[in-house]
Amino acid sequence: QTKCFFYRSHIGEQGEGARAVPLAGHVGFDSMPDQLVNKSVNHGFCFNILCVGETGLGKSTLMDTLFNTKFEGEPTQHNQPGVTLKSNTYELQESNVRLKLTVVNTVGFGDQINKEDSYKSIVEFIDAQFEAYLQEELKIKRTLHSYHDTRIHACLYFIAPTGHSLKSLDLVTMKKLDSKVNIIPIVAKSDAISKSELAKFKIKITSELVSNGVQIYQFPTDDESVAEINSTMNSHLPFAVVGSTEEVKIGNKMVKARQYPWGTVQVENENHCDFVKLREMLIRVNMEDLREQTHTRHYELYRRCKLEEMGFKDTDPDSKPFSLQETYEAKRNEFMGELQKKEEEMRQMFVQRVKEKEAELKEAEKELHEKFDRLKKLHQDEKKKVEDKKKSLDDELNMFKQKKTAAELLHNQAQQAGGSTTLKRDKERKK
Repeated sequence: QTKCFFYRSHIGEQGEGARAVPLAGHVGFDSMPDQLVNKSVNHGFCFNILCVGETGLGKSTLMDTLFNTKFEGEPTQHNQPGVTLKSNTYELQESNVRLKLTVVNTVGFGDQINKEDSYKSIVEFIDAQFEAYLQEELKIKRTLHSYHDTRIHACLYFIAPTGHSLKSLDLVTMKKLDSKVNIIPIVAKSDAISKSELAKFKIKITSELVSNGVQIYQFPTDDESVAEINSTMNSHLPFAVVGSTEEVKIGNKMVKARQYPWGTVQVENENHCDFVKLREMLIRVNMEDLREQTHTRHYELYRRCKLEEMGFKDTDPDSKPFSLQETYEAKRNEFMGELQKKEEEMRQMFVQRVKEKEAELKEAEKELHEKFDRLKKLHQDEKKKVEDKKKSLDDELNMFKQKKTAAELLHNQAQQAGGSTTLKRDKERKK
């Protein structure tokens, strides 16, 4: 039997199916489920819930009611210009099972006058958690066994109990989120409308979701053990819930309820609301499926798109298998080719700019020489003019001096002539 088993395994590696063989006695691998359970219990579990809804719909109260505790948290301010996401992580334990629960609340969702971009911060937050997990997965030295997985496993979308139809904000947001997270729509504070209005409101919500192509999470029906209950609960979506941490005595027992002047709404009474259905489907029956759907569907979609953006593919253009090594080598060669091409382009650009700069410098030098020549010629002309003017002035000065000398000579001669005439007249007068 051992030889037959190994032979069939070897054949199976060649591509043929393995044949089932009977065992002659107990071997022990039937304890594998127990081993897996023990390992999972020792390691603990994590579950992340995103609560999306407008302010005042009771998101925090419902979380307290779901997990039967009081999550201590700082009060949130609703004066922010946009939507912010606030994440809180808690350590819970039930029997010997430990659960690391992360509750993410959308603070300020629907508070703005312009709600066009309200969904963007939510999408960015979900993508950021996917990206963090992908980066951890791509590390050479990975620690996924101890890594705190922050990917959102379930999105509880709180719908205001208007009784009319979904708001455009709700439709747009759910349409943007349905490919990234498991959406479970719930009608919050369902005790605000009557039963008949609530039934019509549920039908209206379902119709609008289908007509707008919004894919909400469907409880799985492939497992026979939960197929019947999940199929039934799928028809009850969206769940109409009421949350309360206050206990009221009804009969002989204390129950969670909300008291009104006209009566009492019991949270865990299925005739009053769908809180029990939500808790059963979300926590007791389908928590692991929500985790699995997040990993196998939403995260895989994000991972595939991200790797394709990076250039990684499973097949070549001829649809033949393409290994990661081949993809890496092809991408590396492509990158090196692009790098060399860019280097060559930069070198050509540098040479071209150097030539252009040299031409500019030569042109500037030529202009400077021409300007120098012009100035030199202008200077020579001015110098010649000045010299000519100086010569003319010198000639005039010499002529003036000559005239002055001649004039002085004549004057002296005239004075001498006048003096002799006067002497003659004096002598004649004396005589």
